[in-house]
Amino acid sequence: MIVVTTEQIEGKKIQETLGLVRGSTIRARHMGHDIMAGLRNIVGGEVKDYTVMLAQAREEALQRMIEQAEKMGANAIVGTRFVTSMVMSGAAEMVVYGTAVKVV
Repeated sequence: MIVVTTEQIEGKKIQETLGLVRGSTIRARHMGHDIMAGLRNIVGGEVKDYTVMLAQAREEALQRMIEQAEKMGANAIVGTRFVTSMVMSGAAEMVVYGTAVKVV
């Protein structure tokens, strides 16, 4: 599956547009990690636990979008975008969306 943020894929021609595809996941923070993050906020630096958590959330949402596109018969997704939002205190949603297409 080709997944790009652009509207076209260099060297490929969009044969058919199949429609919107998306994937999402919601991740909650771990209280123990919040304490360490609070300390990191005081002294500065990267909060690696959250970096890892968000990377895993992006991959999970991306895989869900790809699975949806495959079910539609797509071999590519164009115009891919990621969005993160807080859904409640201590939990964030990662959403990825794009347009499923068939390319030749």
